[in-house]
Amino acid sequence: MIVCVAVVGHQNNPLYIQSFTESDDVLKLHHIVHCSLDVVDERVNNPKKSGPTLNETFLGLLYPTENYKVYGYLTNTKVKFILVTTDLDVRDADVRNFFRSFHAAYVDAVSNPFHVPGKKITSKVFAKRVSGIVQTFGLSSAG
Repeated sequence: MIVCVAVVGHQNNPLYIQSFTESDDVLKLHHIVHCSLDVVDERVNNPKKSGPTLNETFLGLLYPTENYKVYGYLTNTKVKFILVTTDLDVRDADVRNFFRSFHAAYVDAVSNPFHVPGKKITSKVFAKRVSGIVQTFGLSSAG
């Protein structure tokens, strides 16, 4: 189950953070997202030490905690997507498909002529689309 998704700008400014749990965990999830930015920077700046190549946008599992697994994705414009899930046995293919859909929704949201680049994404259509993507996460592999 996905508990949090985030879009973080190229200057590590949060553009969109949405949690899908009770309000008690919101601050904890924001902290997890913030901590994952260090891992993203480490993987981008030291590509030899980690698996993905420079032109690979999917960063894979950033780090596991006791209750969560954190995955990352980096766009060509250095915008970071962070996914926090409670599932401990998530397939990489499912996470890649999630990030592809999430990236497409992000591109549509920032292509809006009324969106100011670098500012928070406040589009209700984007939030609704993200909720739909989150609800369908992992359903393709459930068969």
